[in-house]
Amino acid sequence: MRRPTIPVLSITAALLATAFSAHAASLQEAATNLAVAKTQAIEFSGSGHWFQFGQAPNAKLPWPQFDVTKYVADLDYGKSAARVQITRLQADDPKRRRPAPSTQWLDQYVNGKLAWNLPPASQPQTASPQFAAAEERQAEIWSSPHGFIKAALANNASSKAVKNGVEVEFTVLVETEFAHYKDFNGLRFPSEIIRQQGGHPVLAIRVAEVKANPAIAITPPEEIQKAQLPAVTVKSEKLAEGVHYLTGGTHHSVAIEQKDHVVLVEAPLNEARSLALIDKVKEIIPGKPIKYLINSHLHFDHSGGLRTFVNDGATIVTHKLNEAYYKQAWAAPRSINPDRLAESKKAPRFETFTDKLVLNDGSRKIEIHNIAGSGHNDGFAIVYLPAEKILIEGDAYTPTAAGTPLPASPNPYSVNLYENIQRLKLDVDKIAALHGPRLVTLNDLRAAIGLGSSYANAK
Repeated sequence: MRRPTIPVLSITAALLATAFSAHAASLQEAATNLAVAKTQAIEFSGSGHWFQFGQAPNAKLPWPQFDVTKYVADLDYGKSAARVQITRLQADDPKRRRPAPSTQWLDQYVNGKLAWNLPPASQPQTASPQFAAAEERQAEIWSSPHGFIKAALANNASSKAVKNGVEVEFTVLVETEFAHYKDFNGLRFPSEIIRQQGGHPVLAIRVAEVKANPAIAITPPEEIQKAQLPAVTVKSEKLAEGVHYLTGGTHHSVAIEQKDHVVLVEAPLNEARSLALIDKVKEIIPGKPIKYLINSHLHFDHSGGLRTFVNDGATIVTHKLNEAYYKQAWAAPRSINPDRLAESKKAPRFETFTDKLVLNDGSRKIEIHNIAGSGHNDGFAIVYLPAEKILIEGDAYTPTAAGTPLPASPNPYSVNLYENIQRLKLDVDKIAALHGPRLVTLNDLRAAIGLGSSYANAK
């Protein structure tokens, strides 16, 4: 058998004896019991639950649950390739106002370092590159029962006999439990797969069918092979004197100049985005350090760049609910792809709030308010500049392009945002959303939630 090329430090695999519950006394025996050498590819399907990692409505709650009616995974171990098809619907939560759930159809691929998606079959089959997903999808290949053993053998992982089988240990970011092995047409395979990440389940599948060595052809389309990772771009739009709207990507930030420092709202995505933001701030506001970084909420796409600003010396301003979560997450080792904070090991500094915090240097007042009662997140900040009448928010209201038809029913997050603006008696003119294609006004928000465009009538 040709050993697959598996860099052990990029594997996120299981660390459970139940992975080899066929009463194996060694890794080699487990490989024999599961016919690993003969299994070059596998397909398994079933149903269960999928959980949206990093998007919990509260730092103490599990990831949001989706009900999965169809889950089909095709894994090609020889080519390090996979296709996963999922049909899912977000589970209802009567305690939170959220947009009405709709069925989602996912068709996800990976082959080596290339990852891509295809849209539902009813739409034109144009592949979209998923540059950030390749490593995670590779991990899913090698954290399957057969993939795990292949990876362990290829990388000489240590193992030891335990009460119910054999336990194999190497670098683990995700735990996957393979339980209740059954015979599926001559192949032993677990009938239950439960994967956990960050202390909460991210996948729970009841396996209904398994096929050994199916014909799998997972070839990257030509446009995926030619696709290049887009350069990180930060554009600056002046909203008022000393207030700059930093766009150019999927997530935005706002730089606010104070007497001797800068306050930056939002550090989204990752270190690359944060480094580009730091460079842009130095360009448009030279000679003033970023003293405070205001974080809108803890969802990973809005907090992924925070570590970079900790390393840069900024104090993180966030809701009190988020502080312990960040401290725990940032204390974990980061050895696979160490960032600058992993190398500097600087301790984070926090300034937290529950309902309201004001940053005031005598020249400009910056108000930070919690969005009360949002179904999206409990520690959810909006930033308001009273002198400029500018509101900064993310995920509560995402403007659409000018001329786009208004939604048939209002987004409850946006309704809640407007209710909070009214509750706090904020006199808002411009809204700098942290998503969306354009700067908008309060009239746009009112129109989006079905209140018409006349702000004067609401006063």
